[in-house]
Formats: sequence, C-alpha cells, structure tokens
Amino acid sequence: MSSCATSSIKNNILETIGNTPLVRLSRVFQHLPLHVFAKLEAHNPGGSIKDRPALNIIKSGIESGIISPETVVIESSSGNFGVGLAQACEYYGLQFICVVDPKTPAQTKSILKAYGAKIELVSAPDPVTGEYLQVRLNRVGELLQSIPNSFWPNQYASLDNPAAHHQTMHEIMAALDWRVDYLFCATSTCGTLRGCTEFVRKHKLVTQIIAVDAIGSVIFGCASATRLIPGHGAGVRPALYRPDLADRCVHVSDLDCVVGCRRLLQGEAILAGGSSGAIISSVEKLKDELTPNANCVLILPDRGDRYLETIYFDSWVKAHFGDITHLWQRERKKSAWVTVTF
Repeated sequence: MSSCATSSIKNNILETIGNTPLVRLSRVFQHLPLHVFAKLEAHNPGGSIKDRPALNIIKSGIESGIISPETVVIESSSGNFGVGLAQACEYYGLQFICVVDPKTPAQTKSILKAYGAKIELVSAPDPVTGEYLQVRLNRVGELLQSIPNSFWPNQYASLDNPAAHHQTMHEIMAALDWRVDYLFCATSTCGTLRGCTEFVRKHKLVTQIIAVDAIGSVIFGCASATRLIPGHGAGVRPALYRPDLADRCVHVSDLDCVVGCRRLLQGEAILAGGSSGAIISSVEKLKDELTPNANCVLILPDRGDRYLETIYFDSWVKAHFGDITHLWQRERKKSAWVTVTF
C-alpha cells in the first residue's frame, strides 16, 4: 500500500471529526455580488457541528481524570449534541443518559438509542416561560444528585465547547487564505459563536461576526416566545454568552428557517437543518449592507434528515404557515445544468 493511501487512514471514527468541506454557494445567492461559502458540518460522523465540542469535552474529562470507565455521563440536549456525546461515549465505553423533550425529533431519539444512550424525556414545559430547556436542566441536576460518579458535560458553560471551534475557524481561514470578511453563525449554546470570535480576535482578523438568533430566543435580548425549530436559539441565556460575542445579530423567524432550508435544497441540493435555513435567510436580510465582492462564510451546523417530518414535510409546513411554496419555488433554468463527463 502506498504512503499516499495510508496517509488518509484514521485510527478510529472519532478522528474523522472536523476538517469538513467548504463549498461555494454559486446558485442560491447568484443574484448577490458576494462570494458565499458554506462550511458543511453535516459531514462530521455524527451529522453535526456538535461532534466537535462533544468529543473535546469528553476527551478533556478523561485526560483530567474527572471521567473514569465507571462514570455516567448525563446531559440535556435538543438533539445534535446528544448524538455527538452518544457517539463519543459509545466509543469510550461510557454510560450516557440524555435528557430530551417533546420537540426532539423521533429520528434523533432513535439514533441516541442506537448508540446505547438512555433517554430521559421531560414532558411538560416550564410553567412560567413555556420553555423546555430549564426543565431539562432541572432533571439533569436531579440525576446528578442520585447517580454516583456521574458527570455533566454542561455544553452551556464548559469552555471546552468554544475551544473546539478554534479549529473550525482555522479550517475556514486556511481554505480561504485568511480572507474572510463576514462569518455567519447560528446561536444556541454560543459555543461555536464564542470559539470563532475568540479565534478572530486572537489573530486580530478583520472578519465581522454575524450572530443569527431566533425570534423568541432570549440570547440576544428578544422576549421569550414559542419556537418550533429545535436547536436554534435558547429559552435561557447560556453561561457562554458574552455581550461582545458578535459584531451584530440578526433575528429570524421559524418561517425564515423553513424558507431558507427549502431554497438551499432547491438551489444547491444541500439538505440541511433548521439553523442552516436561518443563516441562509439572514444573508438575504443583510444583503444591502454587505460589502460587494466580500467573502462570506456560513457555518451550516447539521444535516436535514432529522427534519424530514417538519421542515421538509409539506403537510407540517402548511399546517403551521399555510401554503408558502411560492416563497422558495423558482423557475428552473437551463443554466443550472452542467455537463458531466466520465
């Protein structure tokens, strides 16, 4: 076997986390004078950007001695971080309990179970805020008290979360010769946002950080309100949040997420999750304020197969928003065709 062939061989599945592709979006934004690139985090083995911090937190815990072979890992997750943890825990032979809520997709729960995770479902939202996050966190606290030798990764506060995304930002910069004018990043735990911002400021880069938050999320100051799309925004401001994490913030609606996802799929054949749709819509909202010919990078956090019963399910969309197909359906033109040779 040649050295070229062996150089790409990984020792285990966790070594395939990171180094995800950066893809030019040449169709969905062809009407804008911008160079737009998507960082496709769906290419991580667990299907999302959350693989990065999940592995970093678990490895850090093992290396420090906090996590032993007998440790039970307990975390609250709306989906992707739970899958990332389940994957890492399965590899290291650790027990994992994931606290979820009714908004967690059925497919995600099936994936968690396949990895050997135990599911703890909270069924009722917080009576004051109407949100599930605080209820999930409360349940995590109860489990930590009752289970000896248990460990809470605490994705909302652990500095190992943003630390994992210094590498994400390095990958982006290396691919674009360190010339990135705008970075669009969705918010939930603020781990990705904080890690990318720390990298930009450490290296004194001119990159402007655009946070994309959900209407109804309290992270960047909106009043709390019901949200349909899991994994985007938060009902409780995470400890990783800082007021100066972004140069500006754009708030988008659940409808914006749906339309953005459908436009991305139709224009680029990329099946991505709800927060990716939010980012696509946020570029449209800021299009008149962005410098012409700028390099814009959009971090697309996950894949869309976990949203097949919501965002990509026509009946669900119609039930919540009415008939809105005109918002993303455009005439297919011959220019979209490419010549393929073998």
